[in-house]
Amino acid sequence: MRIITRKRLNEFVERHPDAHSSLAQWYALVKNRDFRSFAELRIFFPNADQVDHKTVFNISGNKYRLIAAIHYHRRRIYIRAILTHAEYDKDNWKR
Repeated sequence: MRIITRKRLNEFVERHPDAHSSLAQWYALVKNRDFRSFAELRIFFPNADQVDHKTVFNISGNKYRLIAAIHYHRRRIYIRAILTHAEYDKDNWKR
């Protein structure tokens, strides 16, 4: 799948270096797969959730959350935000 944009991952890692390994693993797994549906994605990410029209991934043992819009038919993942758990709980990302 094509990931748009890796820049958000890099910026987040600059602020939270402990997330580097987990985000690198997420990136490698997603980049090398073509998921056709949310059900197929859940085989590799069983803790992923759909919230509205976005997919939420737990990163670093649920310490961080990666929010993405996935267009399965276009084979693209748009990273909308990467948040700490506290930021995620504020629900500002839903807007």
